[in-house]
Amino acid sequence: MARLNDWRATQARWLDRLHARLAARAKPSRGFTVQPEPRTIGFHARGRQLIAGNLLFAGHLVEAPDRSLWDVDMPDAAFRDALHGFTWLDDLAAVGDVQARTLAQAWVRDWIDRYGRGSGPGWTPELTGRRMIRLVHHGLLLLRGADAAQARRLHQVLAAQTRFLSARTGSAPPGLPRFEALTGELYGALTLEGLDRFVEPARRGLAAECARRIDWGGGLPSRNPEDLLDVFTLLTWAQLAFEQAGRPPDAALGDAIARMAPTLRALRHADGGLARFHGGGRGAEGRLDAALAASGVRRKRRDGLAMGFSRLAGGRTTVIADAAPPPSGRASAAAHASTLAFELTSGRRPLIVNCGAGDDFGEGWRRAGRASPSHSTLCLNARSSARLVPARRGRGEWLAQGPGTVPAQFSRSAQAEIFEGGHDGYVAEYGLTHARCLSLGLDGRSLRGEDYLVALDEPGKRRFAAALGNAERSGLPFRIHFHLHPDVDVALETDGTGASMALRSGEMWGLRFDGAAEIAVEPSVYLEHGRLQPRATKQVVLSGRAMEYATRVRWTLEKTQDTALAVRDLVQDEADEYV
Repeated sequence: MARLNDWRATQARWLDRLHARLAARAKPSRGFTVQPEPRTIGFHARGRQLIAGNLLFAGHLVEAPDRSLWDVDMPDAAFRDALHGFTWLDDLAAVGDVQARTLAQAWVRDWIDRYGRGSGPGWTPELTGRRMIRLVHHGLLLLRGADAAQARRLHQVLAAQTRFLSARTGSAPPGLPRFEALTGELYGALTLEGLDRFVEPARRGLAAECARRIDWGGGLPSRNPEDLLDVFTLLTWAQLAFEQAGRPPDAALGDAIARMAPTLRALRHADGGLARFHGGGRGAEGRLDAALAASGVRRKRRDGLAMGFSRLAGGRTTVIADAAPPPSGRASAAAHASTLAFELTSGRRPLIVNCGAGDDFGEGWRRAGRASPSHSTLCLNARSSARLVPARRGRGEWLAQGPGTVPAQFSRSAQAEIFEGGHDGYVAEYGLTHARCLSLGLDGRSLRGEDYLVALDEPGKRRFAAALGNAERSGLPFRIHFHLHPDVDVALETDGTGASMALRSGEMWGLRFDGAAEIAVEPSVYLEHGRLQPRATKQVVLSGRAMEYATRVRWTLEKTQDTALAVRDLVQDEADEYV
């Protein structure tokens, strides 16, 4: 199997090189048919760092002042791919001054000189699609002050990439990479002169991918909220490209957008960020709201799960819980063992979080971030509710042996919104089902929770007895994790019955519990894209032992002090991406 996968990868690389070289020889486009608009959102601070020669990509910082982007030593393949994807153009465009424009033009022209004839590692469908989108978005920035020869070279490489994508989009990995490739092809076909014949194949490809990957509820198989936002954004851009080119919007894309928008709204916390599950981050500041506004879809989701997540909202507080089985097969390549984990955000401030995806920080952090102890949920006997196994095809690890049955129910009373769920991820080994109830007051001031470990039937009781073995008197250890955002200060109460948490807005929250458990404050980490290292933080842990067929721990998170009335907590602290 390994040899077959290696052969397939070699064949794909060979075909990419062949079609890239053939595309580069084709007749160039004469120019844009419509005026490009910069729809992508970059970071001004990151653009300034690029101008200073500080290159932060894929978790690596390379200092290269007064050097071409393409002369630096590439720390790894992820760093190299980030450069060839051209997302850095968004950051330079966010600065927008003469220095940023000059640098962007120089780096793009240098790439064209070195790789524009179809050579180099950047000619893969997903990278070419990502690069194509940025080159079109920032076309006016790149052409400002350019002479006729420079403009012709840019239009030539844009046409070449469109032709390459028309031949190779089908080989892009399914999901977000293929959506990027197809959107890049559509962009080129709609905005460049002489490429009209590629519009219909790209449109059909996008429509087919929407039908395959976006389910009736507007979700993706990966259940990654940030991936969903990325795909949603690509589809809204595609629709806008149709409109800008004077063509009617595509019905299949419009239907997919209409299904996805309510789901994204359900996955948005009170601070405007996405819930961080299954490899996804919170998303760039303001990007989710911008994408929803651009879509024109105003509908909200009715009660029920959104891509397998349950959302509770009260006052200025939101709680989002993972309430479905984890992804399986190829869709689980970045999935986490996070069943029944939750996050809580109060106003503009996250309080309870999951650790996040550690992909930017190496293999060890990547695997650690996917484990159940890295999520705000219960873990039994220091085990995850699902296992990592080698992928059947290619590299990486898939999620397997996880919960197969995850009953979930949402209800509303006169005082609260209530989520009840359970999973069987520990039944096969220990005979115990984990059940969780979360009740958020409609005023958003308190979240009451109950965690159960229970053997539901005779086979379960026998497995539990066997798992106890000689440890019958001590029981099976469990831990309930409450990971805190790095901006939260925490301290145990002097009587040892709870913990007090302070947000930078001035709010205070208290955690109290009832049951045979002990409370402790322990180190934790907050993993987020765009940083050099994980951020140190804390977690509150309730630990105990399951000795009977049914064990229950009750706990309450309650706001004990509001933000001062004279303070409007509207501005998030700007992250220092290099610390």
